[in-house]
Amino acid sequence: MTLRLIINGQAQEIALPDSRLTLLDLLRDHLQLTGAKKGCDRGQCGACTVLVNGRRVTGCLTLAATLEGAEVLTIEGLSSGADLHPMQQAFLDHDALQCGFCTPGQIMSAVALMAEGETGADPDRVREALSGNLCRCGAHPGIVAAVCSVLGEQG
Repeated sequence: MTLRLIINGQAQEIALPDSRLTLLDLLRDHLQLTGAKKGCDRGQCGACTVLVNGRRVTGCLTLAATLEGAEVLTIEGLSSGADLHPMQQAFLDHDALQCGFCTPGQIMSAVALMAEGETGADPDRVREALSGNLCRCGAHPGIVAAVCSVLGEQG
């Protein structure tokens, strides 16, 4: 099966070796886009969060074969050269990471949250909206502060 996608702004035509291949495995193992992480492999931790047509999805539960013609954005496609996306910069500014394993998924989920525009810069609403992205290091206060700072600038 041949799959046509736009990944990080680049048109791709990919021969899928197996119709059961997940988006996460396609990105990591076949396209060497390793930013999205394989955490729980059950869709519960959010480490594999990427955007598909502007909506956040867990890559480990999304079958690549279902994405014909879709636009996929990963952490690798978020910045423009050396210029970081405002959310990436905010994570640095607010020390919103420790080990960094969950950071790509956290950032991608927060970028989708920006587009959804439903939470504003309210910390409680941001925490709820990001509840599907877990950080085992306890960096949640910095993550919430980073996201709120960008949402506050946006509003």
